[in-house]
Formats: sequence, C-alpha cells, structure tokens
Amino acid sequence: MPANAADANIGVSASAESGSQAAQLAVTAAPTATVSFERPAVTTEAAPVTDLAAQSSDESAAEGSITAQADKVTDAAKSAAASGLAGIAYTGIGNPYVWGGTTPSGWDCSGFTQWVYAQAGISIPRVNAWNAMTPTSTPAPGDLVMQNGGAHVGIYVGNGMMISALNPSQGTILHAVSATGTSSFYTLR
Repeated sequence: MPANAADANIGVSASAESGSQAAQLAVTAAPTATVSFERPAVTTEAAPVTDLAAQSSDESAAEGSITAQADKVTDAAKSAAASGLAGIAYTGIGNPYVWGGTTPSGWDCSGFTQWVYAQAGISIPRVNAWNAMTPTSTPAPGDLVMQNGGAHVGIYVGNGMMISALNPSQGTILHAVSATGTSSFYTLR
C-alpha cells in the first residue's frame, strides 16, 4: 500500500493471456513512497491434557475421580463428533433427493441424516432417529432438526441454518430452519 494515496505516480496493472493459468501484476510507486508489510501476529495454544491418574491416596476417591474425568472426556468426544457432523453435512449439498434413498447418489431427508451420522461412525435409525436422542432447546452444529411433527429432518449447522434433502426439485441444500415449518432439536450429548 502506498504511504500517501495522493502520490500521482502510483499505478496497478494486471494482464492475463487467454487460456493461460499465469497472471501478471505490476505495482509502481513514486521513488519517495514508503511501503511496509506487516506480518500478522499468530498465537497458538496447546490442547488440554487430561491426566486420568488420580492424585489422592484414598483408592475409592481416586476411582471416582478417574470415572468423573473419563465422563468429561467422553462428553468432549461426543461434542467434537457432533461439530464434525455439520462439516460432513456440508459435503452432501447438491446431491439429489430420491425418496427412500440412503446414498449420495440419491437420498431422502432421513436417508441423508443417517448417512451423515454414519460417516462419523455413529449409527442412528433411518426413520424417527430423534427417538434415540435427547431433546434440546440449545441446538449445536450436528444436532438433528425434526420438523412438522416428523415429516422432515435435517442437520443443524448453526446460526439458524440447517442442511437437508428437501425435495426432488431442490435436492440437498443449506436453508434456514424457519423456512420449512415448526422445528424441534435433538442431540446425542
């Protein structure tokens, strides 16, 4: 970026040859212009380490502590799997709707949700999958969205949006939860 936008001798030109992958960009500036490039500061944080070894001398307290910590690890794993479900659901966008289908070559809404969960190694029933889950009023990405009394189901991806195999004319799309009727949310957590 030029130091002074009023410099008259500043220009940018670009050209690309037809059919060529290469593009050229030339930037010229007055000899007195100052250009600086700032490197963004990037910080990283180490992942938490779970120590399942109890520090107590009381054996029963140690077992309780290990069990509690193992439960926390299991809950964290379920949460991570659920957020990965939303990412898997995005890969299904654009695939066709086929009533009774269960594969990317064609699926209906319940076939789509069953496929998404299966890709994460989670087995859910093809129909009425929400019966195997827990209702929630605070959905997280990866949770099921059951709509219109069970007539439609999709995957919640956050920010009021869901992905579902909507119908034969639209296929599998990203759409607002509110666009397709009354909704209930279900989670594995």
